[in-house]
Amino acid sequence: MKSNLEHLQVNVDAKNLGFYKDLFGFLGWKTLYEDAEVIGFGCESGSSLWFCPGLKDLANDYDGRGMNHLGISVEKQSEVDQAVEYLQQHNIKPLFDTPRHRPEFSKPGSTYYQVMFETPDKLLFEVVYTGPKES
Repeated sequence: MKSNLEHLQVNVDAKNLGFYKDLFGFLGWKTLYEDAEVIGFGCESGSSLWFCPGLKDLANDYDGRGMNHLGISVEKQSEVDQAVEYLQQHNIKPLFDTPRHRPEFSKPGSTYYQVMFETPDKLLFEVVYTGPKES
């Protein structure tokens, strides 16, 4: 059997849909569907992300059970830095001393370069580049 990620549904507060629309537009994702309560995005691989209203008003704890973070890959190390600039322009602070290289996650001759941040819904996101280290 061969499988791939088809889609993820992420429950959020509908008042934050604009945040996700701006972020994923910046990241180059295509809007697949949008209304007042739901927005869906597709990437080049065919996977999609759907942001929908949560049925319960509970706070997310990414250190608890459930998904810890959502990682979005980019093609160039410099694009992580561009994401950092985007976040700073939107008053979103990088977390965990990022951006930074993570040699413990990379193979010899390559790098794992990341920025981690929290969304308005307290979800943990990562923008990451893996590949040859750029100078």
